[in-house]
Amino acid sequence: MVKEIGKASCLLCPRHCQLKVGQTSRCHVRANKGSGVVSLNYGEAASWHTDPIEKKPLYHFYPGKQIFSVAGFGCNLSCTFCQNYEISQVSRQGVPVTPEELAAQASKTLGICFTYSEPTMWYEMIRDTAPLVKESGGKVVLISNGTISSRFLEELIPYIDAVNIDIKGFTEEFYQKYCGGKLSWVLDTVERLAGRVHLEVTTLIVPEGNDDPQEIRELGKWLRNLNTPLAWHLSRYFPSYRHSSPPTDPQKLLELWEIAKEEIEYVYMGNISGGQNTICPQCEKTVIFREYYHTRNILNQGECPYCGRTIFGEGL
Repeated sequence: MVKEIGKASCLLCPRHCQLKVGQTSRCHVRANKGSGVVSLNYGEAASWHTDPIEKKPLYHFYPGKQIFSVAGFGCNLSCTFCQNYEISQVSRQGVPVTPEELAAQASKTLGICFTYSEPTMWYEMIRDTAPLVKESGGKVVLISNGTISSRFLEELIPYIDAVNIDIKGFTEEFYQKYCGGKLSWVLDTVERLAGRVHLEVTTLIVPEGNDDPQEIRELGKWLRNLNTPLAWHLSRYFPSYRHSSPPTDPQKLLELWEIAKEEIEYVYMGNISGGQNTICPQCEKTVIFREYYHTRNILNQGECPYCGRTIFGEGL
């Protein structure tokens, strides 16, 4: 194949966008400026806030703690139901910020969480900020769609403590129709993370999209076969962005939750009342109570106070 003069490949994610000079990538925040592909959002934040760690959601990672959450613009998927499309589907000038400033903010909390939009599209900022946070004793967390090239993922993993990956559905058809991505890319990322960082997974249940009980059962089996402890969050969808289907029926979500619990020990429901408490898999008693991000943890150094079973997680 003859390489077109002036074209450059962006290798950050498996799309490998081929960009002419002046052309911007699918994620909106990387471009060929003539000397190669560069980041358009380095040093600019789209949003930040201090959140409960449970809001990420992470339920088995330092429950009850607050974490500094920050995002840049951009995303390499185009989910029709995106809840943060105002920052994920555009590129705008953000608030100027340095890695040192982010690390200073993180030091006031548990650490830093790159979230809201797709954090790996802010790769260079994570690369430069995460070591500073780690040096001061903070934790580094990613909330990601899992669409990143293995080379760049491997470079980040030594600095990452916890990750929540969106597995948005369990068919390639769903990813192609609703997300503009590939399931295989995401599963590869999850496999690489398993056993190396604290891992939790989220699936937003979209009516008539990914809510088939057999699909949820198959995803649960796939997660179980990773042979690593994790938590799985099934969240209720509400209309957003370009997706106007009615919200997920609560009874349907409950049905899928029951199916998921047959495969995975720790399964939760999100965006709905109920299904947020942590239950001991052995004695089936509640050991972490959650209501509207208020957390009460009765574990004894990570063990169930009733039967002594060790509960999966960090900082419990």
